[in-house]
Amino acid sequence: MNMNEIKKTMLESKNWAIYGATPDKNKFGYKIPTRMKNHGYKVFGINPKYKGETVNDVEIYSSLDEINEKIDCIDIVVNPKIAMMVIDEAVKNGIKYLWFQPGTWDDEVIKKALDNNLNIVYGHCVYAIHGMEE
Repeated sequence: MNMNEIKKTMLESKNWAIYGATPDKNKFGYKIPTRMKNHGYKVFGINPKYKGETVNDVEIYSSLDEINEKIDCIDIVVNPKIAMMVIDEAVKNGIKYLWFQPGTWDDEVIKKALDNNLNIVYGHCVYAIHGMEE
């Protein structure tokens, strides 16, 4: 699958985990889950710092392991160092689709994701894509 096909598959998938969710309204970790929820996605926030909080009806968990539903895709809104750990967590939990927001990846992150046979999107912003539809 090329990146456009992966992007299409991901955008059609409805259960998303947002890694880096935050109650800070100025950050994309707040804006992305809110916009996705408004577009009909079921969204789960992940951020150990805010575990147990709810932001705009999105529950925040400390890791993927705590979510009792099947996650189709992970949207990554954290720095590349943390993104490396997200890849490990995705592999452990059998999640094959990862979307790296701008600034969350570097060559090492992309190589690791591809070496683990993950379907990835990078260089595109899911927030901007859904913003074009409004």
